[in-house]
Amino acid sequence: MSLTRRDFATRTALTGAGVALTGSVGDLASAPHALASTDTETGTDTGGAAAAGHGGVGYGPLLPDPRGILALPAGFRYRIITHSGKTRLETGEFTPSNHDGTATFDGPRGTTLLVNNHELKGPRANWAHPVPLTEGLVYDPAAAGGCTVVEVRPDGRVAEWVGIAGTSTNCAGGRTPWGTWLTCEENSDRAGVNGMTRDHGYVFEVDPADRRANRNPKPLKFFGRYDHEAVVIDPQRGHAYLTEDAASPNGLLFRWTPPKGFRHGHGTFRTLADDAGLLQAPRCFDSGGRFVDDLSRATRTGTVYGVDWIDVPDRDARTTPVRAQFAAGEITRARKLEGMWWGDGGAYVVSSYAREESPGRHDGQVWFYDPRRRTLTLKVLLGVNPDPSADGAYDGPDNITVSPYGGLVIAEDGEGVQHLFGATDSGRTYPIARNDLNIGTAEEPEFSEFTGVTFSQDGRTLYANIQEPGIMVAITGPWKRQKRR
Repeated sequence: MSLTRRDFATRTALTGAGVALTGSVGDLASAPHALASTDTETGTDTGGAAAAGHGGVGYGPLLPDPRGILALPAGFRYRIITHSGKTRLETGEFTPSNHDGTATFDGPRGTTLLVNNHELKGPRANWAHPVPLTEGLVYDPAAAGGCTVVEVRPDGRVAEWVGIAGTSTNCAGGRTPWGTWLTCEENSDRAGVNGMTRDHGYVFEVDPADRRANRNPKPLKFFGRYDHEAVVIDPQRGHAYLTEDAASPNGLLFRWTPPKGFRHGHGTFRTLADDAGLLQAPRCFDSGGRFVDDLSRATRTGTVYGVDWIDVPDRDARTTPVRAQFAAGEITRARKLEGMWWGDGGAYVVSSYAREESPGRHDGQVWFYDPRRRTLTLKVLLGVNPDPSADGAYDGPDNITVSPYGGLVIAEDGEGVQHLFGATDSGRTYPIARNDLNIGTAEEPEFSEFTGVTFSQDGRTLYANIQEPGIMVAITGPWKRQKRR
């Protein structure tokens, strides 16, 4: 059933002046570069608001790290959990490199389990530390990517093993309501391309608590074959929402509807046929009923679009990439659709940036999809960053999580300086961490993106990754509920 213009106008009128601010995150910015001015300083404290308690928002200025890895506010500390080329798996191989999407799970006897993607593209020979080809867990022996499972024990000891191997460019993914991880391939090479022996561009399920369940990996082809980024599951309706990070043309947000009578749970995805359910792409329109071709058209936070869903003709992209199967005017696109997180009854969806490839320019959007209202609301808008090398401005949001302390925590993957930053329910922003690990030179510094931002299930520890060389950190400190002001 489509969402008619009259339906949409009625729903937006009920929320006030056509702005439906659903979810827990309010307006963050409406003017270009508005998010460059945060509530706390990120460098040396020179007094003023930051020194006087930083207005009750955030945790104060970031202090440089003597170890040159992670700058944090006073009272916070970090611990390295895994480090590619230094820590080792149970089987003796080094931790694989290029850490990406991550989620946490409660393990047995007080342990925390994390599934960690490794974004490794192309042949294994291209990488010093690919995911080891553990017997029974390999999809394509030519591919370098996959996932590891990390166990953090109450006494501080860490163990790590392979969850899946032989997949390509495992970027983001998503945690399921039944306690598994959906890992996404951001690469759609066919067998015979770049040395691959099997087709790629799929989603796979990894169970962190049951190693036997991961044997003989099966691509979940009903989710489609394209450059996947992230996925979330609606725990009430059973829909899956998926993002595509691709260009020429720009990628799509997808919705998968399970077949009638299907029940989610451990192992049930493996029972579905390759064409099970219905895969669809969005067609958005504004409060006047006008079609919106690209999400970059939105220039103010609080913008609300209605959403209809259009069937994908060929989800396995046998001859034409999925995103290219639609004519102009059929569906709504967005540049670099990246991380997603389910919270507040809907899906938070990131568009990392939009420039020459898009109708409008920005350095980051976060949208909230409300499945009940069938609307997309713009929550975060970052103007184009005029000086990425200067600390303080944020650009290129990527992985995202909903904080147990209110609002969002966002991993930055932009130009120049890289942060983890928070956004309160009322829209104020504050820094949480800065990557101080220079992988460039003193003359031309370079800082890798943050990835895999996720809280432990008890909310006490924030885990995150520095993608290159591949470092997982656990951040602890005086977390507090962020005020709505």
